[in-house]
Amino acid sequence: MKNEDHIALFIDSDNISYHSIEGILSELSKYGVVNIRQAYGNWTKDNLKNWESILLEYAIKPIQQFDYTKNKNATDILMTIDAIDMLHTKKLDAFAFATSDSDFTPVVMRVQAEGIKVFGFGEKKTPKAFMVACSQFIFTEKLLKKKVDKEVESDNETEVATEPSSQRKSAKEMRGDTWLVNLLRDGVEQTMDEDGWANLAEVGAYISNKTSFSPINYGYKKLSSLIKAIGLFDIYIDEDNKQMSIRDKRFKPPMFDGK
Repeated sequence: MKNEDHIALFIDSDNISYHSIEGILSELSKYGVVNIRQAYGNWTKDNLKNWESILLEYAIKPIQQFDYTKNKNATDILMTIDAIDMLHTKKLDAFAFATSDSDFTPVVMRVQAEGIKVFGFGEKKTPKAFMVACSQFIFTEKLLKKKVDKEVESDNETEVATEPSSQRKSAKEMRGDTWLVNLLRDGVEQTMDEDGWANLAEVGAYISNKTSFSPINYGYKKLSSLIKAIGLFDIYIDEDNKQMSIRDKRFKPPMFDGK
């Protein structure tokens, strides 16, 4: 994505910690400008009082939604309506949804159907259906820069806030993750040349098109760092072109008949 790309961020304040907002905006800033920042909730409730300073600090527009019916979340409906409305009325290059609620899976799929990238952010408890629907999904726990003190807040916010983000998966842990290993090896296999070498940028693009994978969920800012750490691939760096190529260490060059 280009730096001038325009991104709309929709925040489900009932299902996301305000502690994660700085990390979410920092991550999205890598891909473009977050022109639209809207947080949804019933702001008359005490459980959202800690959001006030965050809304002001990061220029996030609060969208008020009263609870018309007990046990029914009108906020989800309004957030979905606004997202679909902007899909047709605004010129946006990407959408971002910060929520741990799977109810937003249909709207994510609808936006994707228009060829627009969707970034997802949520806690580790987020249902898989929502995670895999996104172009890229990142656990908010991994975006927290440091531990924070427990405050008088909702249970889910306390849980998120007390987990450090710097914890990286070790090479052993990652090699024990069958899904990750198969994903990386498949990415190399699908983009490699006849000598087994694959351009890392092409591998990353292939993986991004196929899944909602993000190296951040394993504690690494870049795919290249994760590749170096996991130790499953030979690495070649072209210093002139500033490009990295990788090859599966199991690769065996084809045998040629010299006759």
